[in-house]
Amino acid sequence: MEFNIPADNNKKLEKIIERIRISPKMETLFRMCNVTAIDRLGFNDHGPTHVRITANSALRILRILISKGISPSCVENYGLSIDDAEIITVLGVIFHDIGHVVHRDSHEIVGLIVAQPLIKELIDGIYDESTEVIVLNEVLHIIYSHEPNVVPLTIEAGVAKVADALDMEKGRSRIPYTIGSTSIHAISAAAVDDVIIEEGTEKPIKIIIRMENPAGIFQAGELFLEKLETSTLKDLVEVDAVIVDDGHEKHVDITNKGKGKANH
Repeated sequence: MEFNIPADNNKKLEKIIERIRISPKMETLFRMCNVTAIDRLGFNDHGPTHVRITANSALRILRILISKGISPSCVENYGLSIDDAEIITVLGVIFHDIGHVVHRDSHEIVGLIVAQPLIKELIDGIYDESTEVIVLNEVLHIIYSHEPNVVPLTIEAGVAKVADALDMEKGRSRIPYTIGSTSIHAISAAAVDDVIIEEGTEKPIKIIIRMENPAGIFQAGELFLEKLETSTLKDLVEVDAVIVDDGHEKHVDITNKGKGKANH
């Protein structure tokens, strides 16, 4: 299974990613997530491509925050390493939607049950028993906290939550839109051309969302901002939304409950 996530010099993360890449079980579970989300409900991709994109975004955000002097919660609370924070964040992203193998409803709760033995398999032999318990439950915290109605208590969970919402480019609608879905999720995702994560000037993180028409405002204003507001990162992220029409750029205020008030 293709599973390109930038481990960089994190050897423990590299080992975990390789275990996922060669696992028929993980490949099947990801496919089942998409059967529920796309085939049965007509929603956007919740499978391996979504996971790869979200994991890459999460690592990008986490690494920028660390470079700005913001310490991950597992480092502050438990004395773990930056490498461990990356592993917790990536595993949280990998399993945040795994509950879809059973049902979309309450998938964050179901995911806590489904994910536990899988996480234990992936980190087996990497940590001692005490650290394994910490890593496992910090990952479960991310899974539980990724929906808008739950406020996460860790930096890692906030990073995963925001990264999840940032998979809003055309690629997010890659399957349902091409098979004719007219849901607002598919149409709005098809309108977003590019999402850029970079170091900010006013805040540590800057998110630039470029869209081809106002339909993308649903993704940016309703879905992304809702998760950003209920994350640990809401005061650390600045957002710039731009509609590009015939070469002209129009900056859009997406804070107006997704109604898209234009700033010329």
